[in-house]
Amino acid sequence: MSMMTLKGFVEEVMELVELNPLSGALVGLPGVNGLSTEQRKRLTIAAELVANPSIVFMDEPTSGLDARSAAIVMRTVRNIVNTGRTIVCTIHQPSIDIFESFDELLFMKRGGQLIYAGPLGSKSRNLVEFFQAVPGVPKIRDGYNPAAWMLDVTSTQMEQILGVDFAEYYRQSKLFLQTKEIVEALSKPNSEVKELTFSTKYAQPFCAQFIACLWKQNLSYWRNPQYTAVRFFYTVIISLMFGTICWKFGSRRETQHDIFNAMGAMYAAVLFIGITNATSVQPVISIERFVSYRERAAGMYSALPFAFSLVTVEFPYILVQSLVYGTIFYSLGSFEWTAVKFLWFLFFMYFTLLYFTFYGMMTTAITPNHMVAPIIAAPFYTLWNLFCGFMIPRKLIPVWWRWYYWANPVSWTLYGLLTSQFGDLDQPLLLADGIRTTTVVAFLEEHFGFRHDFLGVVATMVIGFCVLFAVVFALAIRNLNFQRR
Repeated sequence: MSMMTLKGFVEEVMELVELNPLSGALVGLPGVNGLSTEQRKRLTIAAELVANPSIVFMDEPTSGLDARSAAIVMRTVRNIVNTGRTIVCTIHQPSIDIFESFDELLFMKRGGQLIYAGPLGSKSRNLVEFFQAVPGVPKIRDGYNPAAWMLDVTSTQMEQILGVDFAEYYRQSKLFLQTKEIVEALSKPNSEVKELTFSTKYAQPFCAQFIACLWKQNLSYWRNPQYTAVRFFYTVIISLMFGTICWKFGSRRETQHDIFNAMGAMYAAVLFIGITNATSVQPVISIERFVSYRERAAGMYSALPFAFSLVTVEFPYILVQSLVYGTIFYSLGSFEWTAVKFLWFLFFMYFTLLYFTFYGMMTTAITPNHMVAPIIAAPFYTLWNLFCGFMIPRKLIPVWWRWYYWANPVSWTLYGLLTSQFGDLDQPLLLADGIRTTTVVAFLEEHFGFRHDFLGVVATMVIGFCVLFAVVFALAIRNLNFQRR
């Protein structure tokens, strides 16, 4: 199917459900902004219709709506039926106009026993005649709602008064026999009919689903300034704040204290911006995930393309964050202005912000909502802080806890940032006692265990944590469902 055909079909569906005036509008959040409840219901119907189903099931499409909104929704439903599709829906307390817009009725009494199944007829004539034929059933008054009348005359109290079991009355009726014959006839396929099969579950391949989801997420992020703009603003503030606090820390390399100052500046900034990213992305992912439940149930796309689109859409935003923070902090901190060292700094900051963001996404995916996610995530921030190698160097961590240093993403980030900046300097370094001297290279290896020739492995590990958190996030999106009815 060509893109022109697809676009034309979407426009046809929008016209059918009367959404053309709302084209391009933001859906927003229920009760906060965006579309009204009635408009959201029509949008939900439209989202199902783009799959071009022959039959649509609706559960109380008018619930929660006032009379005018309910009438608009049911007019939409009637428009769909007029295109040749079948609509099956439950209805609660319908008005006369809404009730009589249906062609057929399936009516059950308490307990689930069928007491009417057949056409309503003009102005519910068939239904009224069926029940008025029961001896003792009161006639319907002019202008009275047939839906309310049928509930009144078939209630349990009325059955006791009349001595009639309406389920048994229906089974003995001519209508039941006619319905049974129709069902039996339609249940027998002729010899020429082939079983309906599809080569794939989804209409589009994985790549097409991914591109469509990515396009959608790109628009969603662009239209969410509360998340994106505030994140950039916070990055600028943090980089200016740490840059001015740590003024020229990167250019001072004469004493052991200078190295600690430089590492402390990197350590603080990584945790501040990283944890902010992880926390701010959690409510965004929570909302997107619950939207996806309905769209995935409708067969629009599978879980993995959706999850990887959420991962991919973060790449350019975090790149801008890294460039903003890296340029400002690096300049104010007066670190060594060589292309290699600046690029190493940007590299580690970029992938550090990525894995923090993916960690926030992952914790949201494995928890019911964005209120539980921070509770699950917080203990690991404490552990990452404690075992990152700044407050307690790796060689001073007890052997039975040293494994967590290597399993800690922040420790690899600090390893990469400090080693890429100072790991190749052979200049003298005055130690804390003010007497002994060594070289910067020797001090990093003796005190922290950092080696410059290990930088490639460090870079690979930082990328590895990004991949790990992204993959766990995608698998959690695919396998965990926290919908509540």
